[in-house]
Amino acid sequence: MRTSLQADRPERPETTPEEAFGCSPAETVNIVLESISDGVFTVDMSWRITSFNRAAEGITGIPRSEALGRPCSEVLRSSMCETSCALRQTMKNGKKVINRPASIVNSQGKSLPLTVSTNLLRDYWGNVIGGVETFRDLSTVEELRRELEGRTGCGNLIGHSRAMQRVFRMIPDVASSESTVVIQGETGTGKELLARALHELSPRRAGPFVAINCGALPETLLESELFGYRAGAFTGASRNKPGRLAAAEGGTLFLDEIGDISPALQVRLLRFLQERTYEPLGSNVTLRADVRVIAASNRDLARLVERKQFRSDLFYRLNVITMEMPPLRSRREDIPLLVDYFVGRFNRVKSRSLEGIGPEALARLMACDYPGNVRQLENAVEHAFALCRGGKIRPEHLPGDCRGVIREEAVSSPASTVKGLEAQLILAALRVNGYSRVAAARELGIHKSTLFRKMKALGIRAPASRPKRGNGDQAG
Repeated sequence: MRTSLQADRPERPETTPEEAFGCSPAETVNIVLESISDGVFTVDMSWRITSFNRAAEGITGIPRSEALGRPCSEVLRSSMCETSCALRQTMKNGKKVINRPASIVNSQGKSLPLTVSTNLLRDYWGNVIGGVETFRDLSTVEELRRELEGRTGCGNLIGHSRAMQRVFRMIPDVASSESTVVIQGETGTGKELLARALHELSPRRAGPFVAINCGALPETLLESELFGYRAGAFTGASRNKPGRLAAAEGGTLFLDEIGDISPALQVRLLRFLQERTYEPLGSNVTLRADVRVIAASNRDLARLVERKQFRSDLFYRLNVITMEMPPLRSRREDIPLLVDYFVGRFNRVKSRSLEGIGPEALARLMACDYPGNVRQLENAVEHAFALCRGGKIRPEHLPGDCRGVIREEAVSSPASTVKGLEAQLILAALRVNGYSRVAAARELGIHKSTLFRKMKALGIRAPASRPKRGNGDQAG
């Protein structure tokens, strides 16, 4: 007959850990804890750490040997330790906590965003002997969220200049339309980014976005790529191949550098735009495609029509809505914002931690003419990453075409340069202070109302603030 104590005790499993894995239960638990990516630690009833897994070491930067035996508040230095400790709450009321937001300070003094989960730690007989907490590092997720929330612009387009604001104001209305769009702009201004933004905000966003560079392919290859072909249409065509039109069914087809296509291909494209039908090469079967067309060119299509280099009927069929991407030299006040974005992106992609760009280097970037526009600026920042080993980017880290003496005539206006530098300082202060306007104003040495006024004037829209833990700051 079983006693009450035996009745409460779990029955011995048919297969023990020693039999199944060749190790004891304690060793089995340790193997599991060491293999997971979440940090895990346990505490006794005196809040002293009794176990600390490998992931916990990696996230906190504190070796296990230093953590064991110490109070968990000393090791983790969490934002919840003094006021709303999740583990203390669990050990008090017996209720587990799942994925509660928190933050800790690692061994380098950096605040890390986390989610924590807690539960009671019981012995074999069910007695509470302490608590267990798991925590997950959300640093990468948080950086991506800040990138999406903090960007001034639409989609991947960035800018707070008047020229870009005009583009941003047009995007929602143009995106909701089914009309064909022509995007004009110099090389490197971001025409494809604008096309993608129009697609992603359109009713067709669930469909594909298919891009083809008309200037990069010879005429015969471009025609087969666009319309597809049937087996035997030409030498080497051993099987049927659908074209980009078929691939874009239900979505958007982006024709980049359309001003470079031949007169013969212009005729075929005109027919498609008029009737929404086409025939693959080598076929007499007419196919229909439900596709929205967005075209782009770095050449003035109206001027090409005047020169008889582009069909006027195709131009007017395409040119239902025209959008202009401004060159970078006409929106220099956007340069600090773009540099800040590129530095953040390259820090993530290249696993670096550059602090940003110094004022002299930024001034030189502000003075460049940028015939390659935003793409040239991006290349300049990537070039600087290859040479700068740490700290801030300096003039000697920039490529030769951006390293020369600043010429007064190279700057569109002194006002734009001052505004650009001012915007850079404000953005840096906001980022360092978790986007708290109050804390950023304090660091800049100005009143918070002055900061609000400057942000409004410069068109800076920062994400919702994340107050620094434990200092009483409120959202600005």
